[in-house]
Amino acid sequence: MELRVLRYFLSVAREGSMTAAADYLHVTQPTLSRQIKDLEQELGKKLFTRSSHSIILTEEGILLRKRAEEIVEMVDKLETEFHSMEETVSGDVYIGSGETEAMKEIARVVRDLQLHYPHIRFHLYSGNEEDVTERLDKGLLDFGILIQPADLSKYNYVNIPAKDVWGVVMRKDSPLASKETIQAIDLVNIPLICSRQVMKQTSSKNEFADWFGEEFTNLNIVTTYNLAYNAAIMVEEGIGYALALDKIVNTSSDRNLCFKPLEPKLESGLNIVWKKHQVFSAAAEQFLKEIQKKFSNS
Repeated sequence: MELRVLRYFLSVAREGSMTAAADYLHVTQPTLSRQIKDLEQELGKKLFTRSSHSIILTEEGILLRKRAEEIVEMVDKLETEFHSMEETVSGDVYIGSGETEAMKEIARVVRDLQLHYPHIRFHLYSGNEEDVTERLDKGLLDFGILIQPADLSKYNYVNIPAKDVWGVVMRKDSPLASKETIQAIDLVNIPLICSRQVMKQTSSKNEFADWFGEEFTNLNIVTTYNLAYNAAIMVEEGIGYALALDKIVNTSSDRNLCFKPLEPKLESGLNIVWKKHQVFSAAAEQFLKEIQKKFSNS
């Protein structure tokens, strides 16, 4: 299976048309059709369902698209790293993170590093713990920022000198908005919008479950979310109250939202992690040195 053919396949999947993909790739339509047919014969699976106007991925085609995107992205990353192996430190650093104000700490490291190494480029990927660790394990990311508690057994890590504060995002006209803080009893029998990462953890490693107590499994979870931006939209539309971290959702004076911290106070620490025995590019190695210098004593 050739990388070139995988790129052809991805173009057809993206364009939804053999003709449009051929134009994009600057090859003839018969040539492209033959390459896709040969790929299907090689795999022994039909990848597209064809009609007179468009082509649609089969289940096997959807699986191949996911894997092919990962392969192509990994090859592009590898080529970039080899092209950057020069005397002057340059290249790309890939960092994955959930939504957290701790990115300010990372941003300060990036700012200081670029003063000395202006040819280093940084690429940020946003996702929850599962998204970030999956890409980290596949080599698509160099570093991940994980909110505690998280399974660190597979990684080397450094603690980030910051804490995320848990609370509830709500409309300013909601009954709980008059409170300074939110207690567990306030959250019983009200519609809650909760991070999927929080809900999938067991109570033995879930700080929020420990904070809430035995009623945790009886919460009225009406919606789960991956990104707090989308959760905030749900709150604005009156769907419920969002359990979230402070300073992630915009609660400025011109918005109809406010944030109330939990009482007793609940905080989560953070770690920046990387795979054990990871071989870094020169750029990623320089970033790691800077991280260790700034954070190792935290």
